[in-house]
Amino acid sequence: MPESVDALVVGSVNMDLMLEVERAPRPGETVLARAGELRPGGKGANQAVAARRLGLDVRFVGLVGDDALGRQLRQGLREEGIDVAALGEAAGISGMAAISLTPDGENAITVAAGANARLEPGYVLALPDDAFACRALLLQLEIPLDAALAAARRARRAGAAVLLNPSPVPLGGAAELLAATDWLACNRAEAEALTGHRDPGAAAQALLALGPAAVFVTLGARGAIVAAGAETRLAPAPPVAAVDTTGAGDAFMGALAYAICRRGPDPFAAAPLAVAAGAAATRRRGAQAALPYLEELAALGATPKGDRGL
Repeated sequence: MPESVDALVVGSVNMDLMLEVERAPRPGETVLARAGELRPGGKGANQAVAARRLGLDVRFVGLVGDDALGRQLRQGLREEGIDVAALGEAAGISGMAAISLTPDGENAITVAAGANARLEPGYVLALPDDAFACRALLLQLEIPLDAALAAARRARRAGAAVLLNPSPVPLGGAAELLAATDWLACNRAEAEALTGHRDPGAAAQALLALGPAAVFVTLGARGAIVAAGAETRLAPAPPVAAVDTTGAGDAFMGALAYAICRRGPDPFAAAPLAVAAGAAATRRRGAQAALPYLEELAALGATPKGDRGL
């Protein structure tokens, strides 16, 4: 492994079945899809690709199955220029997700964890120290919570900033992980589930009290609430014609990692870039296919010409 990278991602990698439907099915109902397609996904892999397309050096830690899907997923990450030396293989199936996408760009997602569920703390702890030589660690929760916590602790000891997207929201036991997080980013529903507050500003402040130095609560087309210290601001999103929101949150996380690595740890300065990345990712279909490059964010007015990569 190289001695250091900009971003380390510890997380899930899935093969997504994208289904275009007029509307989501009701319980017990069958609906016909207009189209279907297999595409690489998984929150961890998506965030790795998002960070890489913005110009960061990225290493990925996770597990795929010993099946044909696992081989495809590994090759896809490698072709994006991501270091997959720590992407292991477990017996059984790779992670999979079924995504129903409606004409207004909204989605409903069902995930089968597959190999992702077997990413145990022991795997994370067995990695060599130089695997955690990075400036930013990106975490999500489509992997076991204790594995994410082990990664956060190792990254912090190595001096890296820990960025957490607590999705899907854990049923309990996340206090230690939140306390080990520097920047926390979630959507409005996730923030409410974690805090009980329907107001996103109140939820952001409540999440700050749990340990993170900065909290971002995304609000879709409105942008995102950013809270740090006693200050809370709205970062508005640029207007775009959204066709698929599947990868927006992952693009947001990749842009936060870019901001920390290239601009420094100022959450209020990072927010405009992150909301622009999330907005840009809604303009095309498919989670990874839609993830933007740095030039696209510059076109939306979010990236100064002085940023590395332009």
